[in-house]
Amino acid sequence: MVALAVGIVLVVVAILMCLPGVFGWWNDVAAFLRGSIPVIAVLIGAVAILIGVADIKDKKEAEKEEKAEEKAETKAE
Repeated sequence: MVALAVGIVLVVVAILMCLPGVFGWWNDVAAFLRGSIPVIAVLIGAVAILIGVADIKDKKEAEKEEKAEEKAETKAE
């Protein structure tokens, strides 16, 4: 319960800090967000590549298993 209250208070404080007139940090926040976009794009791209490679490996492994099952079925007959 305390964590929820602290979280709500911190979100409200962060919003107030970004509003013009209170602290006026919006320009700094916007600059940070603009600067972090390329880094986030690289991280998302790296994760997408890793997922793609894992998917390709899984497909190859599934094909090998299917071939092994077919061989086992033909030997059983």
